[in-house]
Amino acid sequence: MASHRRPKQPSRTRVTVLTATAAAAVALSAQTGAQAAPKPKIDEVKSKVDALHHEAEEATEQYNLAEERRGKLQQEIGDLQDKVARGQQELNTLRDQIGSVASAQYRSGGIDPALQLFLSADPDTYLDKASAIDQLSAQQADVLTTIQAKQRSLAQQRAEATAKLADLEDVRKTLGAKKKKYLGKLAEARQLLNTLTQEERERLEQAERAKEQRASRAAGERMDLGNEVPASGLGGAALAAAATQIGKPYVSGAEGPNSYDCSGLTQWAYRQAGARLTRTTYTQQNDGVKIGRSQLKPGDLVFFNGLSHVGLYAGNNTILHAPKPGANVRYESMDYMGTFQFGVRIGG
Repeated sequence: MASHRRPKQPSRTRVTVLTATAAAAVALSAQTGAQAAPKPKIDEVKSKVDALHHEAEEATEQYNLAEERRGKLQQEIGDLQDKVARGQQELNTLRDQIGSVASAQYRSGGIDPALQLFLSADPDTYLDKASAIDQLSAQQADVLTTIQAKQRSLAQQRAEATAKLADLEDVRKTLGAKKKKYLGKLAEARQLLNTLTQEERERLEQAERAKEQRASRAAGERMDLGNEVPASGLGGAALAAAATQIGKPYVSGAEGPNSYDCSGLTQWAYRQAGARLTRTTYTQQNDGVKIGRSQLKPGDLVFFNGLSHVGLYAGNNTILHAPKPGANVRYESMDYMGTFQFGVRIGG
């Protein structure tokens, strides 16, 4: 006869041992995972942060370009709307003149059939008929022809304004996307920096300060070396103006006077010298004459890294610029700047 005994339950001691074993396995697994993804070294973090700052700066310049386009579109739309309003007023005046003629003819016994046709039909269709124009007096024909031209001009201006409004909406979307991109890159950079210890972050800051001091000494010695071509009057004045801003922070999209991004600083410096530059690296490259590295004079614009960065040449292989987020306006060796594109001389 089969046994119906209940199965033996595991003891509390056995359960405790199994639980402890499982916990140890989880801890070992976590430790193994941590070993598989070691903490990045300080040099690796610095390299990645620099790359993210470069991407953020590129997005900033694209944002600035879109912002400049938005400003121009708004001005153009405003001008067109003013033209449409003035044109509509002129058209209303002309129509009042035709209405006065019709009223006078009615009081004198009837309206000219040609004028009556105009008042009751589309003037474009009517004026296309040469025989109808012949029925009007010369004065009436002139007024109606002017009305026709005004109507066509207004229709064209309204269509142009509508198209520009659509362009403006696209630019606004681009602005939002570019701003989101550069803010995202800055956030990534901050997260990477937060993986470092306090001591490591201090070492990075000390290295940045030492690099800045070396570049500043090199800039101060440039005239003593006697191997620099003197700055032009305009470039020298812009460089001198930029030097007064040393120590002010880099801020994306800033144009001074309290903070700058790279093209904001160059634009501000040349404005103090009496020259008007456009707002972004992508447009400032066309504000003067392109030159090679061997032709550079102090005060020339210098472009790097696919036109995403610009500074002022300070002589002795040194530039004065607004470097990147978290840094201040400073001198820096061109050896640290990445790929040199070309220089641009403003004002000859």
